[in-house]
Amino acid sequence: MSSLISEDDLKYEAEFVWLEDVTLLDYVRQSLDRLPTRVGKPAYRRDGRMVGYATLSPDARASRASGTFRRRVFWLLPHDRDTDPEGLYACSAPAEAVDPETLAPRTKGRKTERSEGGPPSSAMQELGITLPL
Repeated sequence: MSSLISEDDLKYEAEFVWLEDVTLLDYVRQSLDRLPTRVGKPAYRRDGRMVGYATLSPDARASRASGTFRRRVFWLLPHDRDTDPEGLYACSAPAEAVDPETLAPRTKGRKTERSEGGPPSSAMQELGITLPL
């Protein structure tokens, strides 16, 4: 879950590679996966689809125990809001979901009204105000 990812886990992130235009998505799921390399597209073994992943800087070290690197992977499942807008997450978001507009390398990202499925009030929209969750 996103809440289990700490800023320390992300200290070697160099950049994100997006496989889709995330500006069109209200949220993406994020997880910290153990992967064999610092860079390159990781294998994807979940339902749904990978929408992006992080690459790591050259100074990132592999785990002594497993020889793997911890990298973030961003993904969506078939029943997520982008594919099923009236479904399970019409008015909420999964625990590991964050608004992609709040993501940057070395930053966890966070939920927002948009990612949670609730539009801001018209007054807030007119003022350009968004509330983080």
